[in-house]
Amino acid sequence: MLNRRTALSLFGAATAVTLLASLSACAGTSRHAGLAAAAAGAPCAAPAGRPWCDTALGPDRRAALLIARLTGDEKLGLMAGDDMVGPLKAEGDARFRAGTVHGVARLGVPDLYLVDAGSMGVKQGPNTALASGLSLAATFDTAAAGRAAGVVADEAARHGNDVVLGPAVDIMRTPRSGRAFEAYGEDPLLSSRLGTAWIRAVQKGGLMAEVKHFPANNQEDHRYTVNASIGQRALREVYLAPFEAAVKQGGAATVMCGYNRVNGSPSCSSSALLDGVLRREWGFKGAVVSDWMMGVKETSGSVKAGLGLEMPLGVFYTPPVLREQLRNGEITWADVDARLAERLRTMFAFGAFDRARRGGAAAIDRAAHARTARELSEQGVTLLKNSGGTLPLKPGGTVAIIGRAADTFRSGVGSAHVAPVAPVTARQGLTARAGAGRATYTPGTDLAAAAKAARAADVAVVFAADRRAEDADVACLTLACGGADLGDQDELITTVAAANPRTVVVLQTGGPVLTPWAAKVKGIVEAWYPGERGGDAIARVLYGDVDPGGRLPVSFPAREADAPASGGDALYPGVKGTVTYAEGVNVGYRGYDSRGVAPAFPFGYGLSYTTFKLSGLKATRTAVTATVTNTGKRTGYAVPQLYLGLPSAPGAPQPARQLKGFTKIALAPGRSAKVTFPLDARSFAYWDEARASWRTAPGCTSVLVGTSARATPLAARLC
Repeated sequence: MLNRRTALSLFGAATAVTLLASLSACAGTSRHAGLAAAAAGAPCAAPAGRPWCDTALGPDRRAALLIARLTGDEKLGLMAGDDMVGPLKAEGDARFRAGTVHGVARLGVPDLYLVDAGSMGVKQGPNTALASGLSLAATFDTAAAGRAAGVVADEAARHGNDVVLGPAVDIMRTPRSGRAFEAYGEDPLLSSRLGTAWIRAVQKGGLMAEVKHFPANNQEDHRYTVNASIGQRALREVYLAPFEAAVKQGGAATVMCGYNRVNGSPSCSSSALLDGVLRREWGFKGAVVSDWMMGVKETSGSVKAGLGLEMPLGVFYTPPVLREQLRNGEITWADVDARLAERLRTMFAFGAFDRARRGGAAAIDRAAHARTARELSEQGVTLLKNSGGTLPLKPGGTVAIIGRAADTFRSGVGSAHVAPVAPVTARQGLTARAGAGRATYTPGTDLAAAAKAARAADVAVVFAADRRAEDADVACLTLACGGADLGDQDELITTVAAANPRTVVVLQTGGPVLTPWAAKVKGIVEAWYPGERGGDAIARVLYGDVDPGGRLPVSFPAREADAPASGGDALYPGVKGTVTYAEGVNVGYRGYDSRGVAPAFPFGYGLSYTTFKLSGLKATRTAVTATVTNTGKRTGYAVPQLYLGLPSAPGAPQPARQLKGFTKIALAPGRSAKVTFPLDARSFAYWDEARASWRTAPGCTSVLVGTSARATPLAARLC
């Protein structure tokens, strides 16, 4: 039983009282009466007496047959999760997971196991810790998303799970977002394509993906109560777009609604969004699941809007509460049946009833997964500055490794954090790659010692990090906000750069940071939170064993005041509980363009150890093509990007440019390749708020192909 102190600390006073009352009401009536778990791994029994076990029937028919045989108690018992302890212990103990919904043994309904398993790996005891979602976005590569999801699917399935709680496709509206590291950055197209590829790969592995956090869950400050006031155009074009792709193109099995409110309605009880947009418009047939702890704000509104499962246990969806609502006529048994049908038909569609539960966590190929983790990290490492040929580092030279961030496994904190199996720190990776006696390490706590170490080496490599976490946005974007254990890293970088002109800075961050020292150093490398083999990946990139494969999925501001959503509390973090999305569709790089502000490093930007030339632009309404040529002396990764500047319509001004296509290609010196960016009607459309539909404005469209949102050497017009 959850005690009063724990409930108060987790939920706050008001919600804790409701929770404790609900649990107490259940205690004397045997919450699990008749709901003993089905035998672990037992498939649905033969059709005799259980027609819903007939695999020849479709999932909707099977669900209907099963629901007809459930008792009222069994139905209500399936509306919420059954495990409060698991989410608190999952990180360090493979026996625990994020949530469990007990089945119905007498009818062959299996338990449903849900696990935190986003882009960074599976949070169920030590597992392969992949690079952050933002690092995956930096790959600009849907194939990389599929590879990451393959690791997640294999490990989640071998731990006996059914549903993976990912991916997170929330748009980074403010660079201070505490959970920016989990998702795919500031652009809806990039987020859509990475998220869709991830979902497809996970579900190909036999699991159900749960795309989150629907919708507009873009800040941690007051995350349980904040109301996002968003115009319909921005909502459709920016914040809903990755979810629409996840449902329509990715076939996501489940959707998690968020903690926040949107235009006054709680996300988990918004009929306009859950029933109207998600189901009626997009045709979503899966289950809607609440975010964990305080995701649900009310009972009847949530049931009628389409929320089918409260997790990790019932507060508003306990049998006593639901029965009271049924007696009062606020909900009906038809509402309950509809919610159960959505989840059960999804379980039938994904084979949860028909296959033995996969096990064998001991058989996970840890070595293969570690190689994948390293390779994905390399593809996300983004080279931001390289003056004087400082990088790649020369073999045989001496290296001063400086900064406490080099000597720890760096990751974000919260439900996405994965306890690594065998982490390799940056210090370990770089020391091994440099060779015996070629590298020294200084923590940087003593500036004089750091300067001395820098002067004694051919190159000084300073490691700096931020600290991102669920439930709290960062206080500022400087590297002085990393906490007492990291110290003032801006001062450390400046001191080291003054001692050694050949200084390289390696950032391990979960989002954009300020770089006021950029002009004083020779190289800047953004490694993000690089995963358990991040140390090896960073070393291989620094020494040129592999070309830096990353490009920025977020803009880096030159000043904090330049960042999107800055300019007053109404924009962020909100006033009287409401945050106003006054910038509309001008999020991220679009916001810099609309205000005429230059970022320190623009969206899409990233250097290679070779050089590329773009040529031969051809544009039609169905495709844009161009040729990319490696004009340097090394094999490297090119990431051509297509931006469109759409014609404005009355009441709907358009951003100067919007990402509409990207691709990634490895080219040897002197080699060329033709790249194609497919286009469709939506590529040219905007959301017309007056007509509540997608429209295409008449006029000419600017076609821009380049290497970032601020470098587009090829241009044409479509009229």
